[in-house]
Amino acid sequence: MDNERAWSIRRVVLSVLFLVVVAVPLYPELFGLDELTPFTQLVAFRPQALALVLVLALLMLVRRGWRLAAALIAGLALTGGALTAPRHFSDARPAPADSRVLTIMVANVLGGGANAGDVAEVIRRRKPDLVSLPEAQVDVREEIHAHLQGLDYNGYTTQPSKAVESATSVLVASSLGAVTFDPEQGTTFGHILVTGGTLGDIRLIVYHGFPPLADAVTTWKQDLQAVRTWCAQDPPTVIAGDFNATVDHADFRHALGGYCRSVAPTVGRGLDGTWPADQPAILRTQIDHVVVSRQFEPGSFTTYAIPGTDHRAVVASVAIARNVGS
Repeated sequence: MDNERAWSIRRVVLSVLFLVVVAVPLYPELFGLDELTPFTQLVAFRPQALALVLVLALLMLVRRGWRLAAALIAGLALTGGALTAPRHFSDARPAPADSRVLTIMVANVLGGGANAGDVAEVIRRRKPDLVSLPEAQVDVREEIHAHLQGLDYNGYTTQPSKAVESATSVLVASSLGAVTFDPEQGTTFGHILVTGGTLGDIRLIVYHGFPPLADAVTTWKQDLQAVRTWCAQDPPTVIAGDFNATVDHADFRHALGGYCRSVAPTVGRGLDGTWPADQPAILRTQIDHVVVSRQFEPGSFTTYAIPGTDHRAVVASVAIARNVGS
């Protein structure tokens, strides 16, 4: 009896320890490890990891001695799944009456690797008000513009260093009027602030966040801090680009705070992965976002395949009451 009781205690302890081992890479922020490699990188694929853990739990049920551990990690996976589900099942709210709708596109063109004609085709199809083009140098932006076949867009590019990755371009529909382009610093790759014209108080920010490389997590975090600063300010704000972060990153959620939200999860498209585009959909994660302040009502979010780049392009629509930001 003593041996049986000792084994039971041992099984409980081992099961709890196993739960902790599984929980650490799934939820490193609970253990203060979310800004350490490899946890920063792994957490970007949390939805896929939760599915794998659930499958593991089901397989472990075959062995009687593993059933407690299986139940614990199944509970962890199911809880995580319940927290993730709203990203897929949320519905867009109706746009405010007499609202103004803006259509925003993001396409990381991989330093010119993307097929300019395919990028232009999405622009022709959706006619966005603003096109955010991370990793697009001047020649790439002009090549895309040349394919637009009569559509009237104004372009601007900033490139704070010789690295192709630091180039960020924007195309703005002429319907927005005589907007002002301000290539601001404060982020590693720089960013472009678009104001004026018919935007009124609305500001559009074209953004490319530094990736969370093993030796550059601090830089990644600092870039996201700039997003938090913009979100906490008063003007109605749209931030569009490659954030190199997902909603599973605590730093990204902290950047949004209670002031901004990413359009995709708000309209049930939060599991539509955008990178790496050459992998099956189940293996992709969403790092390309259109982020809006609370004055905006998210409307739609769609992704598009673009040959030659490792990102899918995204197009989102957002609405704002005409008496806000005018």
